[in-house]
Amino acid sequence: MEKACRSVGRPLDAVTLVAIGKGVPPAALAEALAARQTHFGENYVQEALPKIAVLAALRPRTETVWHFTGPIQSNKTADVATHFDWVHGVDRTRIARRLSDQRPSQGPPLNVCVQINISGESQKSGVAPEAAPDLCRAVAALPGLRLRGLMAIPAPAHTGQDPRHAYRQLRELFESLQRQGRQRWTDGGVNFDTLSAGMSDDFEQAIAEGSTLVRIGTALFGASGAKERGVRGQESGVSKERKMS
Repeated sequence: MEKACRSVGRPLDAVTLVAIGKGVPPAALAEALAARQTHFGENYVQEALPKIAVLAALRPRTETVWHFTGPIQSNKTADVATHFDWVHGVDRTRIARRLSDQRPSQGPPLNVCVQINISGESQKSGVAPEAAPDLCRAVAALPGLRLRGLMAIPAPAHTGQDPRHAYRQLRELFESLQRQGRQRWTDGGVNFDTLSAGMSDDFEQAIAEGSTLVRIGTALFGASGAKERGVRGQESGVSKERKMS
């Protein structure tokens, strides 16, 4: 990550590493915590809650940041709103409203990244780029949420294609929405500063195009058997659960 930042002249602390733990045992996350990793991402609520509890027993909950990075089922929004600090996959106003309504009032608003289907893939979650302004405005207006930016998982570049092309499109959309935000969302306290993009096999390209959060699973924890299927499914953003929501 530092090398990728240096190559494009970005500060070394410009990008935050989110350790993706889907399919990874709590002990491995505890090792990461001991190595000063503080941001963790999970795809399934039922898998995440025990891990949150394990790490909270080792370190005060205020010293870890939990990101929900998977598709959100309607029947899981209460748990997501209660136990996580960030949500990266909001792509429907209905889900955003549920998260806002169910966010505990004694805590800060839930940080939200709107998911963009930047490559137009039918099997992936996310709104089309042209629908992003309306969804961002809707999220920004909800009291239990804090709109922070965009998230996307572009399709892999084919041989001969510019591997940064999709991330460049995402950055241009992000910058356009930032300009709109300064005009329309500033009074609501919106801090539209986050671009969640880049995974184990392409985070360098994402960083080169302005990513501020990279979601890394395989490169940190390895991949084998069920864990490989789990992490790759999480990082790809492919959702079978969404049909149930």
